[in-house]
Amino acid sequence: MDPSNWQTYLVTQESVSTGRSTLEIVEATIAGGVDAVQLREKDTDTRFRYELGRELRELTAETGVDLIVNDRVDIAQAIDADGVHVGQSDLPVSVVRDLLGPDAIVGCSTATVAEAEQAEADGADYVGIGTIYGTTSKNVEEYKDGVGPERVADITDAISIPAVGIGGITTDNAGPVVEAGAVGVAVISAITAADDPAAATAALASTVETAKHVEHGGATE
Repeated sequence: MDPSNWQTYLVTQESVSTGRSTLEIVEATIAGGVDAVQLREKDTDTRFRYELGRELRELTAETGVDLIVNDRVDIAQAIDADGVHVGQSDLPVSVVRDLLGPDAIVGCSTATVAEAEQAEADGADYVGIGTIYGTTSKNVEEYKDGVGPERVADITDAISIPAVGIGGITTDNAGPVVEAGAVGVAVISAITAADDPAAATAALASTVETAKHVEHGGATE
């Protein structure tokens, strides 16, 4: 349970999985080497997320993949998830930390240096930065939409906890996000909507790994 080791981070959303279940998608991404899965499933009810979360917890526990729950501390506690990811309009990071204790992973969505610095001060283990290239998955305020790799560099220079980029990221454009300082990338449709989610996960992980060599000045093939 160390976000600094995350390279590929799947955010689940069955509504864009082209008729496949989230469980099927997660099974495939685990085969492809995913490092973390966030149970999101916006616009579904609590019971659905709870039941799905129980299945995902069993699957991820068996394979050593971190399971994070979006927003809902209660669901995370009920399914024994590894942690929670909150946004700027959700429970404060400090409150989530108090509720879940010191061993849980707590992440926070950020779009500015100030938000990231506050998240770290409040006890976050990692931040999500975005949206990087814009997103169609939800309505996003203008200042948060399409912040680009440049914002990743600004934020990662200002904090000591790891960051993942999210929003419009694909295998084709993930490299600059990592080169700017992110440890990895979080995606929804780039994996969930792919014809072969396992292959898409593996390709994304390879892109991130290559970009890390570039960031650290290493040779690439």
